[in-house]
Amino acid sequence: MSTTARTWRFYLSGFALLLVFDTLVQVSFKLTGTHAFPPEASWAWVWRIVGHPWIYIALIGYVGNFFTWMSLLKHAPIGPAFAASHLDVVSVMLASAWLFHEALTPMRLLGAGVIMLGIVCLAFAESGEQAAHDAPAKAALDAMAND
Repeated sequence: MSTTARTWRFYLSGFALLLVFDTLVQVSFKLTGTHAFPPEASWAWVWRIVGHPWIYIALIGYVGNFFTWMSLLKHAPIGPAFAASHLDVVSVMLASAWLFHEALTPMRLLGAGVIMLGIVCLAFAESGEQAAHDAPAKAALDAMAND
């Protein structure tokens, strides 16, 4: 397998994992919050949150999210990586529609489409800039190799 194919596989699997962690965290908070209502300034309310298993799943999701994000940032360009990390807005919207029967209105779907289009635009812009940025260095290395 070529280096480019491995890189793309790393990015796709890493961002898919990040998306799973982000969505899991938000759904877990929703389930915890639903269990903990009504909010009040009391120890009973705190114990309702601490006693609910979804809060621990959210915390585990945050840890997984952190390590996945750090691994991606080590290799991925920051611009497209940061943009792609916002796909969770779309995945949480879809998960909420499925799990909590929240409405998928035309405006929400349009917003999700705009988010995804923006991420694609940033990814293509970054790939073009990277190739242009690497061209002088590649030419210099080729010249040194031929000497």
